Amino acid sequence: MTITPYHYTECGLDDVWIEGIELHVDLAGKAVYRIPNFPGLHREIARSIVCDGVGMTGPELRFLRTELGLTQQELGNILHVEALTISRWERGENPIHQNAMTVIRLLAVERLKLEEIGIERISRQSVSDAKSARVVVDGTDPENYRAQRKVA
Repeated sequence: MTITPYHYTECGLDDVWIEGIELHVDLAGKAVYRIPNFPGLHREIARSIVCDGVGMTGPELRFLRTELGLTQQELGNILHVEALTISRWERGENPIHQNAMTVIRLLAVERLKLEEIGIERISRQSVSDAKSARVVVDGTDPENYRAQRKVA
């Protein structure tokens, strides 16, 4: 067993790394990572997007929408836009509207029971210039994952 950073692409985001998780080798000699507490991990990734991020990329929107358990149509209804608009935002074809970003963040805080942050802070983070940031999650305590965003 070794502890090594793991590039966690299974969440749909390109730059999420988990540090401090165990690497095992199975009987076939293949490296296998054990990631306990998926709900806690995804909640912490969502928290880092909502609370620490500036702007929002299409994949981050898709991640949050999925964590919220919403279809593109359902999120579109909440934001008063067409499902096609949500799809275009998620694919990066169009920038995500700042007011929509604010509502999405507030919705995530409420439904995912994330830390309370003020509307003014959320509004300041909801800018059209999304900055790509690596998310590094401390996985040494799976009951208390902690993520940090590191702007590229």
